[in-house]
Amino acid sequence: MKVNNKNCQMESDLKLCDSSHSPLPIHTINLSLTKQDNTLTECRLTFLVNWELYHRINTEALFNLKPELRGSFSNGDFQPEANIEIEATLQPELLSSLTENITNPEQTAAYLQNLSQEQPDNPLLSTENWLALHVKQQQESGETGYHTFWAYLPPSAINQENIPQEQISEAMVNFFKDWANTNLSEMNQDVIAESIKEMTQSFSELADTNLEETQDAISEIMAEITNAFEEIAEVANEVVSESDYNRNLLESIINFFIKDDWPFSKNQGESVLQTAFQGQNGKWNCYAKAREEDQFVFYSICPVNAPENKRTAIAEFITRANYGTIIGNFELDYDDGEIRYKTSIDVEESNLTFDLIKQLVYTNVTMMNEYLPGILSVIEGDVEPKDAIAQIES
Repeated sequence: MKVNNKNCQMESDLKLCDSSHSPLPIHTINLSLTKQDNTLTECRLTFLVNWELYHRINTEALFNLKPELRGSFSNGDFQPEANIEIEATLQPELLSSLTENITNPEQTAAYLQNLSQEQPDNPLLSTENWLALHVKQQQESGETGYHTFWAYLPPSAINQENIPQEQISEAMVNFFKDWANTNLSEMNQDVIAESIKEMTQSFSELADTNLEETQDAISEIMAEITNAFEEIAEVANEVVSESDYNRNLLESIINFFIKDDWPFSKNQGESVLQTAFQGQNGKWNCYAKAREEDQFVFYSICPVNAPENKRTAIAEFITRANYGTIIGNFELDYDDGEIRYKTSIDVEESNLTFDLIKQLVYTNVTMMNEYLPGILSVIEGDVEPKDAIAQIES
């Protein structure tokens, strides 16, 4: 079997789109094609995004970057100062639509550029149809990043007519070890069940289940997955039983977001979850923290910062907004202009229940949604804080 790899160095901007057809501008730096016996088997795209765009990708699990399908960071978390590089592979089922129009990487790059101008809703431009393999960032201390499930088990391998079962099994074991390093601290029955579901579904969707050999391989490999997770679950239970109250608190928070169907990611090495909320008046990022030993804190981060010349006015606005508020309060960072709404609870000697978390989370996002137009009118429209509050609270 003859394998041929071709690369095209690129320095161009390209617009992809998410499932809601919202544009996602990226800066492409490389495109590669792999052929076996003149048949296209893989197309990879490498691109750069800034910190804000990566946060959106991470929070919304674009490019299939689900928490259950990523490994651990190699050298610490990403920092906001530098761009983040993502290498992704195209869903194998869409390769046929490329072969009709291109023969080399340069033509592929040009074809994608034309599509972004003329057919922005084309499936080739959808983030759902690109699977992230590697995510990394260059820092002063060196490179850091992580690999995903697909880096260990490329879709092109799954779609081979004769699946190399030993190779796949080995790849899966290696991924599980990496995955456990990231997720062991917050594992419980719900998290483990959700992870098995995600991996099983992702694996089965890509595999050609019409082939008997493929079906047998999937059955055996998924049995190995289940056994591996059962062993991990046992270790996780031991870790939880020996952990302090803070870890149990974090588990309660994770359970809420899983059961309430919120996509989220966990900050490496911290008891912090990141998510996003879409309200009627805008979209913003949120953070859930298990703080100290017995406190749950939830933040909604205003999508715009107050510029320096508006911080006094915003300080007046949030002071007026906070007056009479029973649950939670607005906060302003005078150094960088960040505005956020905070709700929290002390649960010492009691349980943090689903209903308690729900009340704090939904009260929080409701307040940000209600007051966001007023914040924007003060920052962008030169409305007096008193008038902005009156308009909202009338």
